[in-house]
Amino acid sequence: MKQSEKTIERYVVKTVKSLGGLAIKGNTINSKGYPDRVIHLPGGKIGFLEIKTEGKKPTKLQNHWLQLLSGLGFKAGYADSKAGVDEFINELMGR
Repeated sequence: MKQSEKTIERYVVKTVKSLGGLAIKGNTINSKGYPDRVIHLPGGKIGFLEIKTEGKKPTKLQNHWLQLLSGLGFKAGYADSKAGVDEFINELMGR
């Protein structure tokens, strides 16, 4: 069975919290396509994560935001699985 976006998002929040960080919901009111979660980890590490249902990819607008944020020097990406979340967080932490 595919992992839903909701299931993966809950996993993000739980995992980040267990590391002493925050996974704040992205502001989508005035910024369509903005990443779902802004992840703050100890040591001043900040990343932007778009969360998708397993097998789904970001939209063109979501990719635009991810590229823009990456261009500013932030870790920005998407995850469509719990393993993808773990990979993103490990990279953000410099592991």
